[in-house]
Amino acid sequence: MSRPVVFIDRDGTINEEAGYMNHIDSFKIFDFVPQAIRLLNINNILAIVLTNQGGIARGYFSEELVLNIHKKMLEDLSQRGALIDRLYYCPHYPKGSHPLYGIDCDCRKPKDGMFKKALKDFDIDIKKMFVVGDKFTDIELGENIGAYKILVRTGYGKGEELEIGKRSIKPDEVCDNLLMAVLSILKKV
Repeated sequence: MSRPVVFIDRDGTINEEAGYMNHIDSFKIFDFVPQAIRLLNINNILAIVLTNQGGIARGYFSEELVLNIHKKMLEDLSQRGALIDRLYYCPHYPKGSHPLYGIDCDCRKPKDGMFKKALKDFDIDIKKMFVVGDKFTDIELGENIGAYKILVRTGYGKGEELEIGKRSIKPDEVCDNLLMAVLSILKKV
């Protein structure tokens, strides 16, 4: 049976924005995130993280660090009763110096490569898809895949909100944070 899905950005949406995070101790989950994810879990809505990690291609940090941060995030959330159904990340950046990852790929948001992987891995109700993030790349991804688009004011969101009038693609909604976005989503599914 197909399920609704919320595609969630990582940096600035799940955890505090720390620029190019070069140490695992810089990773701090917002206090409201476990409750938001639990609400998705309880309501049988897929919680899937899609994150650009172009710092790997740029040589700012290793892929191993990203994997360790993801492991920590999943463990921390699990200990608080919150389950991420899957996490996809893009290590690419077109101008990156890394020989394997310095490419123009199809998975870097706002492109839909990570979304297509999720479609293969899960039975997703394409009429009930949501994208939540703090950047316009998340909003553009939502537009590209036909999802309801929510910009959150955490991370870079407040600054991005100031630019909405200048953008051709706009969020369907702006919320203070992931929890407020999830509460709004629950009224729509």
